[in-house]
Amino acid sequence: MAHYALIMLLAGIGIPVLAALNAALGTRLGNPAAAAVVLFMIALLTATVVFALTGAHGMDRVAAAPKHLFLAGALIAFYVLSITFIAPHFGIGNAVFFVLIGQLISAAAIDHFGLFGAQAMALSPARMGGIALMAAGVWLTQQA
Repeated sequence: MAHYALIMLLAGIGIPVLAALNAALGTRLGNPAAAAVVLFMIALLTATVVFALTGAHGMDRVAAAPKHLFLAGALIAFYVLSITFIAPHFGIGNAVFFVLIGQLISAAAIDHFGLFGAQAMALSPARMGGIALMAAGVWLTQQA
């Protein structure tokens, strides 16, 4: 389990780095949407390499997958486009602060209701308190 936590910690570290890099690229290119397209081209290449290295199987089941599961692609595009457009004006810290608050809220709802096949985990008062503490901590990091 520790290796899962480490990988997710690294992914979390990458989110504000991604935001800063793509916002800067959007500014440099003069078009945040162009920066998002470049990001997704690199992401597609990276995912294709990983796919090939891990046995390249599963694509034969794409057509049978429930169509609502493909919403994930639109959501990542929304995230990348919004952070690329907004971060240069709002600040990386502020943008990521609201992303983190949104993640806390949606993760709690997904876990509580077991949405999208997730393991259900009731939103107990202790868990609500922990989420509130996390949200307060994230808020404190943004105070001058």
